[in-house]
Amino acid sequence: MIELTIEQRRRSLGGGLEVGRVLPHARRRMVGPFIFFDHLGPLDLPQGVDHHVDVRPHPHIGLSTVTYLFSGEIMHRDSLGAEQAVRPDAVNWMTAGRGITHSERFEKARAMGDHLHGIQAWVALPREEEESAPSFAHLAGADLPHWAEAGLHGQLIAGSAYGLTAAARTHSPLFYVHLELAASTRAELPATYPERALYIARGRIYLDHQEYEAGQMLVVSPGSTWFEAVEPSTVMLLGGEPVGERFLLWNFVSSSKERLTQAAMDWQAGHMKLPDADHDEFIPLPAGTLPPQTPPAT
Repeated sequence: MIELTIEQRRRSLGGGLEVGRVLPHARRRMVGPFIFFDHLGPLDLPQGVDHHVDVRPHPHIGLSTVTYLFSGEIMHRDSLGAEQAVRPDAVNWMTAGRGITHSERFEKARAMGDHLHGIQAWVALPREEEESAPSFAHLAGADLPHWAEAGLHGQLIAGSAYGLTAAARTHSPLFYVHLELAASTRAELPATYPERALYIARGRIYLDHQEYEAGQMLVVSPGSTWFEAVEPSTVMLLGGEPVGERFLLWNFVSSSKERLTQAAMDWQAGHMKLPDADHDEFIPLPAGTLPPQTPPAT
């Protein structure tokens, strides 16, 4: 049974780069530990695209970022020293913990043009892991189990589902799956998790006697849930155990509002290390992120 249908909302990241924002939503901030879900593209980036389309170095705390592409390439650099291009059927899994900074550059597009299409998600860390050491992992091949059936190809990006487990180190029970379905193919959502959703990145599906199309996330209630592709479709399945209430401030996630304010102040004061290979520019703290400072009494 469908609890909620969420339509993507188009957001500009500047430099001509637009995304479809899905989570958080006013009526559903999280699905399991997933607190942020952006649909990147599909977008053609011409050769020589301006540097303003890049995402300059910026900070995170309290979450894991998950970058997964259907097409295109993004170059990741972070304050741990990682420098890794993410390409289709691979994943960059970065855990911020107590703090990390990173950039995302479209260097392949700048050199030869590119077609960008993918998903970026944030997974909130459980409270006991929010201040853990930051880490980065690039996963591909056997680290991301895949399977094929008549009309269906599946890849497990993270967590456990369908009797498989992906290699990414997750901090709470979850699943994240990419499915490619031919028309008239049926698939089932993993049934053992209390919070679940599917997102249609391409095509159309049929569920609960109704058709849904690309750009829609369907949050479903627990139990057996099957859906059918009306036409060739790309569908992302996600969910898991809830981790409790989380607050967001700019690029920071935490169970504590005070911790968010401290992170913003640290970034503004230049106390967070920039990537070694990408430190000449950064995204400043947006105006209005911090409350006005009370002047000292005279």
